[in-house]
Amino acid sequence: MDLGLKDRVAIVTGSSKGLGFASAKALVAEGCRVVICARTPDALQEARRRLAEIGGEDHVLAVVSDVSREEGAQTVVDQAFTTFGGVDILVNNVGTARGAGLLDTTDELWKDAVDQTLMPSVRVSRLAVPHMQRRGSGSIVIIASIYGREAGGRMTYNAVMAAEISLAKSMAQQLAPMNIRVNSVSPGSILFEGGSWWKRQQDDPAGIAEFVKRELPFGRFGKPEEVGDVVAYLSSPRASWISGTSVVVDGCQSRAF
Repeated sequence: MDLGLKDRVAIVTGSSKGLGFASAKALVAEGCRVVICARTPDALQEARRRLAEIGGEDHVLAVVSDVSREEGAQTVVDQAFTTFGGVDILVNNVGTARGAGLLDTTDELWKDAVDQTLMPSVRVSRLAVPHMQRRGSGSIVIIASIYGREAGGRMTYNAVMAAEISLAKSMAQQLAPMNIRVNSVSPGSILFEGGSWWKRQQDDPAGIAEFVKRELPFGRFGKPEEVGDVVAYLSSPRASWISGTSVVVDGCQSRAF
């Protein structure tokens, strides 16, 4: 299926690996010009090299930036406009949340969870929307989690993922008159090298095998590409009547209706 994305300009945050890289890869494969960003130069340049092999050198721009900071978010959006002339698609994929239980999680850890996860989506979206307005349309996708829809994971993670899903819904309603669609994607447990599940599997293979047997009905972890393909579809004109929803990509892992 041709998704109609040729030469659209996309920004994907947190895109040197994992779900961000998979989303960028799916968009590049559909002909998008993609801006990737991350804080680690070496990993980012390797990601750019791999994406350029798919879409061509002139279709991929790598920007070393920390979008949890206002100036970092501004840099990414400015570079997208300077290099490619605008912004059509934004994929917000930055997120982390440390902490434990209520009594053991400090205010600083709570603030960090919000600053590293929710606020990058707010800031980059706020900067990208005027560019989408000028082009007459746009699509924003926020990568959240099934644990933003139901209990699970760390308390801080649960809270900021729920906030991301809520943010996507609110933005969708606000931006619809501008012909800008907003959705969130809620993945389940996804395995990729260097990711949290991969690290746990290295540390406790028997325990993770038991987790897979108990919690994942298909008997395996999800793959980043299975999320990236959904992101590309939601970003495309083929999904023109989908906005304000959260698409679950979890192989039937979650319990929510």
